[in-house]
Amino acid sequence: MELSARNLSALDIPVPAYDRGQINVGIVHFGVGGFHRSHQAMYLDRLLADGLAMDWGICGVGVLPDDRRMRDVLRAQDYLYTLILEHPDGTRQPRVIGSIVDFRYAPDDPEGVVELLATPATRIISLTITEGGYHPPLSDAFGLVTEALNRRRERGLPSPTIVSCDNIAENGRVARRAFMSCAERLDPALARWMSEHTTFPNSMVDRITPATTPTAIELLRNDFGVRDAWPVVAEPFAMWVLEDDFADGRPPLERAGVQLVGDVSPYEAMKLRLLNAGHQGLCYFGYLAGYRLVHEAAQDPVIAEFLHRYLEHEAMPTLTPVPGLAAFKDGLLPRFGNSYVRDTVARLCADSSERITKWLLPVVADNLRSGGPVRLSAAIVASWARYAEGVDEGGRPIEVVDRLADTLVPLARSQRDDPAAFLANRAVFGDLVDQPRFLEPYLWALDSLHRRGARATLRALVGADE
Repeated sequence: MELSARNLSALDIPVPAYDRGQINVGIVHFGVGGFHRSHQAMYLDRLLADGLAMDWGICGVGVLPDDRRMRDVLRAQDYLYTLILEHPDGTRQPRVIGSIVDFRYAPDDPEGVVELLATPATRIISLTITEGGYHPPLSDAFGLVTEALNRRRERGLPSPTIVSCDNIAENGRVARRAFMSCAERLDPALARWMSEHTTFPNSMVDRITPATTPTAIELLRNDFGVRDAWPVVAEPFAMWVLEDDFADGRPPLERAGVQLVGDVSPYEAMKLRLLNAGHQGLCYFGYLAGYRLVHEAAQDPVIAEFLHRYLEHEAMPTLTPVPGLAAFKDGLLPRFGNSYVRDTVARLCADSSERITKWLLPVVADNLRSGGPVRLSAAIVASWARYAEGVDEGGRPIEVVDRLADTLVPLARSQRDDPAAFLANRAVFGDLVDQPRFLEPYLWALDSLHRRGARATLRALVGADE
């Protein structure tokens, strides 16, 4: 059965029971990928199911060439899609999500998108544009939103709230700096107006969401009889912690399980330094050891022990205690080891220059200041340096996906002659190469990776070969 509004009643899986025709757009979201559809859109769907957010429907906006296909697929399915939760025991739990009610591809009609953003009904503008989207040249989203805010100012309309949902520490402050920079260039009066009226709450978001594969599409069709061109697969766990600072109202997100708090930063650090940095601890060693799926690497006892020690001894001491911290940490290895999610190691290895610097290096900096251990963190950086050579231990090529690949790969390939070459890239690592307490374990791990390989290096790091 094709997924569409007219076929919903004939499907044998949970579907929206609310009247989607009565939903008004209140949220415009840039970057409708798998994560947004497994996370923020899911939370809004929960509210709609309880009749609590009929003025808070989502209109997606795409600005990149690949977004055109997302627009076309969702439009053909009346903006419906299936979210499939993969439980560790093999239970597969599908549900059709109905909170996205429109999608605009901005290059086809930029003026229409600006007017959508400028209308007073749009009270939240949210983004999942990846970490790199906040670097120059900025995503086209920034120009569209800035122009819309200027029209609101000129028309005497309230400002919307801008919510970054990207994996960046203090993502609201990062978004504020980027948008304020655009506003200053457009009109200093707009920047002053935004300073007074626009809010940028920080947020922490968490749900492991791998890229949709043809296998997932086929399983949905075979197991549940639903023909969905672009479903999304995710783990059961989901978490959203959001600063309660909204310029023009918000849906009752707390009724859907969102944690509304005054200060997100301890939760941000918890997630970035444990889950995200933990992923970096797994992915390079795992790839070099021959693993291509995350659960396979996480189920390797030596990798699991290495991650456990990093989490317990290097990351945890740098964190501010918050409710649920220990449970969050203890739940990570089981989450990574969920064999039904089938996340790829390559996905975790991508964009490392953005990820390592924001997720792992803050752990290193805190431990260097406090006298805490950095041996395992240094080994993670060394594993990235070895991976960035672009050749695995069997001599097979590695595709290094990174905006700085043209710089990083040549440096990595020179490190067999100059072992500190990769770490000496101060644009990425600052003065780490000048820190003997970090440099020495880094050089040891890199040498071991070259001479003995990933598995033997891990065994030495956890004492398994003693």
